Amino acid sequence: MPTPNPQALEFLLTRRSRPAKTLTTPVPDRAALQTLLEAAARTPDHGKLEPWRFIVIDREAMAPLAELAQARGEALGLDAEQIAKGRGQFDQGHLAVAVIEVQKDSPKIPVLEQTYSAGAVCLALVNASLAAGWGANWLSGWASHDRAFVEQGFGLASHERIAGIIHIGTETSTPPDRPRPDLDAITTWL
Repeated sequence: MPTPNPQALEFLLTRRSRPAKTLTTPVPDRAALQTLLEAAARTPDHGKLEPWRFIVIDREAMAPLAELAQARGEALGLDAEQIAKGRGQFDQGHLAVAVIEVQKDSPKIPVLEQTYSAGAVCLALVNASLAAGWGANWLSGWASHDRAFVEQGFGLASHERIAGIIHIGTETSTPPDRPRPDLDAITTWL
């Protein structure tokens, strides 16, 4: 018989991301963040490729990213609302971790599975942050997918892309739970 961990299961059944705009200071210090990154890096990784890396964005680094998002949004001809949304996470952010997918040549591990692994790291970082008592939210948005933005703002190489930007901080309010999927409607038993 398996040995259950009721606390961990209860956490997973009730976990809820916190909207990034509701996160404030204090934020995890370097030692606390290191623990969260260690937890995220325990993500299952086929072939031990580690097709991801982390970029920590502190408060000081947010302003240049917000300005770059503004400039890129204007260059792309986006409307004012899209530009505001693209720069907003950096205007309002205090601490975030960009999870960078690093595609690696592998005869055994398809690129798509490397993408899955990077996404799993994002969720693991959100869950580790929540389990440690912080608020956390996984964001991306148009700026995360704009090559000029990610190359200028984060120095990404052509084989890298942002899987997610995980904002971490102190929650100011607990959001209500949202409707969850109807399991009967999305589950097939073979």
